[in-house]
Amino acid sequence: MLGIFGGTFDPVHFGHLRPALEALETLALDELRFVPAARPNLRDAPMASPEQRLAMLRLAVAGQPGFAVDARELARPGVSYMADTLASLREEIGERPLCLILGSDAFARLHRWHAWERIPRLAHIVVAHRPGWDGQDLAAPLEALLAARECAPEALRQRPAGGITRLSVTPLDISATRIRELRGQGREIRYLLPEAVRQYIHEHRLYT
Repeated sequence: MLGIFGGTFDPVHFGHLRPALEALETLALDELRFVPAARPNLRDAPMASPEQRLAMLRLAVAGQPGFAVDARELARPGVSYMADTLASLREEIGERPLCLILGSDAFARLHRWHAWERIPRLAHIVVAHRPGWDGQDLAAPLEALLAARECAPEALRQRPAGGITRLSVTPLDISATRIRELRGQGREIRYLLPEAVRQYIHEHRLYT
């Protein structure tokens, strides 16, 4: 079973990596791929270049079994749409189960994504959330989607796509925005992200 974790990763930090590791272990994924977006659709353009974000991701996942980086969105021209990424992966892996890992905040905005209705047909959705999240206050289309497709984690292996499961993960209140703000203020960002990534940021004078 293959997991996908998308984002701008500008920069990657422990708030990305710890939930990804817990998803890898809890769902017994064969592999979890981080997919950096080239040009996101619903947010500002990243500050670091695609090459820099890719380099930081590779530094962050180095040495962790089961983690990998997939650069297909960086190689594809135009805006990065997850539906297109999942479709290209589905062509490659056939009927192998595919899981899209989303934070609860991202899941709450899923109905605003380009061609979002295609996503459950291409992959399972795993909603990584803080303990106590109950899925309330979702937009009506997402409430209906969750009600129709929610299943136990072990059921994801039984078909290629179409299920939604919830995964309680360790809450880490770390954001890339805050890291960039700290850098802009000349403050230390140690312990918010892997040391190799911190050193890369300093060496390349990113976010100053």
